[in-house]
Amino acid sequence: MPASARGAVVCSVPQQPTEPIRAVWDTAPQPEPIRPGAILLTWHPCRGGMDVTARLGLAATTVILATWPSLHGDWTPIVHPTLFEVTGLHAALTVATDALHLANHLATP
Repeated sequence: MPASARGAVVCSVPQQPTEPIRAVWDTAPQPEPIRPGAILLTWHPCRGGMDVTARLGLAATTVILATWPSLHGDWTPIVHPTLFEVTGLHAALTVATDALHLANHLATP
């Protein structure tokens, strides 16, 4: 990870864990929140390999989604299931929230 980046923002997660996860470097200042629904991956070398952390941007805050300590080699297949599930769940919740807002709007006289 370049020194100017605080991590990599996930752009897309393929269906197959053998395909690469597309991400772009995030060079925003550390305290800046992650946009809602975005996943920020960070990793740091550790004694046994690489410590990987995923953070999820929510409307009001950023939360730690998962941590994977001491990963070795290509860790895409290990983090893929969590990232794939969360991006799908967030998309479904976004559609449900939009539908609820629309239903409430239509129900208002």
